Amino acid sequence: MANELYRKLVDMYAAGELPEDLESEMEQAAFADKDLAHDMMTLRTTAQALKAAPQPEFTEESYHRILMKLYTSGVEVKTKSPAPLHLQYNLPMAG
Repeated sequence: MANELYRKLVDMYAAGELPEDLESEMEQAAFADKDLAHDMMTLRTTAQALKAAPQPEFTEESYHRILMKLYTSGVEVKTKSPAPLHLQYNLPMAG
């Protein structure tokens, strides 16, 4: 039962979001379970590498490049905003 709980907490352990007492308890449990130790080590290493990586820069050029790739692959791009209300009804002709 406790081992299942530790497996569910591995993500939080990797992000460093657990309190110190629970983190040390998980590390003690990892001595007995090699799979748990492997998951804890690899996820923490991955999380640290992702935090250390520079943030991607999304520019206007990036937006247009992605949009052109979508167009060339045949994707029909539609906006999520609904049609304006003034375009929904036919207005009478003035005169």
